[in-house]
Amino acid sequence: MSPFTGSAARTSDWEHLRVKFSEGVATVTLARPEKLNALTFGAYADLRDLLAELSRERSVRALVLAGEGRGFCSGGDVDEIIGVTLSMNTAELLDFNRMTGQVVRAVRECPFPVIAALHGVAAGAGAVLALAADFRVADPTARFAFLFTRVGLSGGDMGAAYLLPRVVGLGHATRLLMLGDPVRAPEAERIGLISQLTEEGLADEAAQTLARRLADGPALAYAQTKTLLTAELDMPLAAAVELDASTQALLMNGEDYAEFHAAFTEKRPPKWRGR
Repeated sequence: MSPFTGSAARTSDWEHLRVKFSEGVATVTLARPEKLNALTFGAYADLRDLLAELSRERSVRALVLAGEGRGFCSGGDVDEIIGVTLSMNTAELLDFNRMTGQVVRAVRECPFPVIAALHGVAAGAGAVLALAADFRVADPTARFAFLFTRVGLSGGDMGAAYLLPRVVGLGHATRLLMLGDPVRAPEAERIGLISQLTEEGLADEAAQTLARRLADGPALAYAQTKTLLTAELDMPLAAAVELDASTQALLMNGEDYAEFHAAFTEKRPPKWRGR
């Protein structure tokens, strides 16, 4: 995302999210525990806009996305979204569905790693938000459910039909998106949907530990790795290796590459600058 902005100022007033910063780590918490953090129109828009702002200002080096209370996110609010969409016309529905997709694109395209800290339910749009993250750290209570066909809609919502086969394979993705059956933590770990399984109640702590490791590391190298992982999903090998070569040539001119050599020579840990 471009660092160049118009006249609108950055805001710290996020009505639908709780946002905290600590030495390069942002923690974004979905904060409607009484509704299992069900998403509203405003919550989608806040996530989209927050990720765009953090991407532009370049002070965040890792982000943890978490849910308050008994679960991560139960998906779109039945009353505040599903009920309202029944009265929308096609143009309005297209605008809404494009906005939800923009949130997933923002998670995939932001220049820092995103870690989903998961406990309890991650259903519907909540499951896709977790899927879009770079890492999914979960405790044994976590369960995923891609529920879109259960409400009469396509399982390919918000990019799920693109992302899920690339994470768990086409066979598992077909089953999960068509049937909408819940996937509990042990199976989710087995098929690769969970990056790290913790003991119960420790997913948030483990996600913060991982975020700190990433924030203290070579941020530009991580950002470029994330970009290549997304960009090369649909590239032929020849194009991918050429993009790799161009990226490495640029990074070899960077400060972090020279710092590694200096640190190795001086037998000390490198001081990463993200440049």
